Amino acid sequence: MEAPQPSTMQASAMTATNGTPLWLLAELTYRCPLHCVYCYNPVDFALTERELATDDWVRVLREARALGSVQCGFSGGEPMMREDLEVLVAEAHRLGYYTNLLTSGVGLTEERAARLKEAGLDHIQLSFQDSTREMNDFLSHTKTFELKQRVARMIKANGWPMVLNVVIHRMNVDFIDKIIEMAVQLGADYLELANSQYYSFAHVNRDHLLPSREQLQRAERVTNEYRARLGDKIRMFFVVPDFYENRPKKCMNGWGNVFLTITPDGTALPCHTAKMLPGLTFPNVRDLDVRSIWYESDGFNRFRGTGWMKEPCRSCPEQLKDLGGCRCQAYLLTGDPANADPVCDKSPLHGVVTAAVEKAQRPDRERTSVHPLVFRDPMQSRRLTEAAGVPAAAHR
Repeated sequence: MEAPQPSTMQASAMTATNGTPLWLLAELTYRCPLHCVYCYNPVDFALTERELATDDWVRVLREARALGSVQCGFSGGEPMMREDLEVLVAEAHRLGYYTNLLTSGVGLTEERAARLKEAGLDHIQLSFQDSTREMNDFLSHTKTFELKQRVARMIKANGWPMVLNVVIHRMNVDFIDKIIEMAVQLGADYLELANSQYYSFAHVNRDHLLPSREQLQRAERVTNEYRARLGDKIRMFFVVPDFYENRPKKCMNGWGNVFLTITPDGTALPCHTAKMLPGLTFPNVRDLDVRSIWYESDGFNRFRGTGWMKEPCRSCPEQLKDLGGCRCQAYLLTGDPANADPVCDKSPLHGVVTAAVEKAQRPDRERTSVHPLVFRDPMQSRRLTEAAGVPAAAHR
């Protein structure tokens, strides 16, 4: 039986804002051998108990493709920890997706690379933490630097386009020239210098990670100098952290407009961090088909368009440029996901951002004395969840 279409009222309300889930992010697992201090997986990831089975993922791929999805990213955690990864890539390829593997490189052997190539994998994004073994291995709490270099060569040998992704923050931003040189030496086609955005573990570690304005300005200047010098040899993307902007970004290009995330347990989200938001129930693909989730669920409709907005967003002439900014950032910094993203200098709560930026200008000893770095691991996940007073049963 064909899945129901959106109601007339829903359709009329969503005409201008409800797009097609062109980009499907399949978070196959939260299992990961790395323990990065800025990990975007939810802080309570350790309480996720049951991953979707292969058949469930195949059904999700088919339903999302029928709805119009064209690009599929396989991520985690570390997606290489799923033994059925090649099966899922092959099915996505058969359905006509452009497939992208987002990996730390751990688990990508020559044998698995050959199987993924045969399955039709189109693209690999490989993460590094820094350009030196010492800092790379410290930030990930693993000895993986040499392994990542071998994987980078393996990617090139198999003819895949390679995106090198390095999350930038206070502890590596001063070495951005070395990071760029490493990417060139490894033959990366693209380099994402993705300044950390402050959600999940990065939010917990923000005092350690948020760079100073001087650091950020220097890093952007150095990046532009390398762009001019290298030309088309490598394409570089430098993403400025929201805290140093005076207007927020349009969250995921619009809530429930382009992006669909499916978490390891099957929860469907309009962005990968939305599960933290209070007062929202997000559907699960075990219970509903993708079409019903996309068009009819409260979780996907709550912040679509502009009807949900409060002041100052409701009467702002720029509201369609950013749609009020990020709902998760609004919640983390103000306690209410319906508030204007306080990155915006029109927000009455913008002071929480300026205070964080002012703090980032201080010496390390004045910023980081409250708590040490928190590394991503199951024990820390459970401790942080208990500290927040969230019962484990809520995640089952």
